[in-house]
Amino acid sequence: MSTVPPAAPSVLGLAPVLPVVVIDDAADAVPLARALVAGGLPAIEVTLRTPAALDAIRAIADEVPEAVVGAGTVISPRTVADAAAAGARFLVSPGWTDTLLDAMRASGLPFLPGVSTASEVVALLERGVTEMKFFPAEAAGGTAYLKSLAGPLPQARFCPTGGITPATAPAYLALPNVACVGGSWLLPPDALATKDWGRVRELARASS
Repeated sequence: MSTVPPAAPSVLGLAPVLPVVVIDDAADAVPLARALVAGGLPAIEVTLRTPAALDAIRAIADEVPEAVVGAGTVISPRTVADAAAAGARFLVSPGWTDTLLDAMRASGLPFLPGVSTASEVVALLERGVTEMKFFPAEAAGGTAYLKSLAGPLPQARFCPTGGITPATAPAYLALPNVACVGGSWLLPPDALATKDWGRVRELARASS
């Protein structure tokens, strides 16, 4: 088993784009991760939406130590525990509750709780959390909404995810309160189906 480096102190500083990955076959995890890393995107969010997700996280953690693999779609203390046990080095949730927030904090891993309203941002700031996922980004107001939040809530920093494309990503990244964006465009379904890891690498390189 490869030695895994210490967990990143912040998810937001790893790369401008955080690939959001849905893996149906755990055998794809390692070549996919290697392609993303080779393209300059070391942080990889594997969503817990498929039965293969935990095995995929475990494989990347074991065999691609230069990758910083995390778990997305974390929605309960059980998924927090499962992700941590599989080797996830950060956690991302689509939303949050006090119970979920407590579990993510107790894990000792960096985490991004999801928000889509100013009230949710303020509630997290009250709890000492300043790094968040803005989701679903486009549906929740996009760059205009985030720009509006920057004035009254400058201490909050975001990773917007949901509906972002290579064409719209630069506008998000230009905002002072956005550190990175989450995107699924790096893993086109046809590239995954044909295991075209070279194409994944080039898409990552274009976004890094």
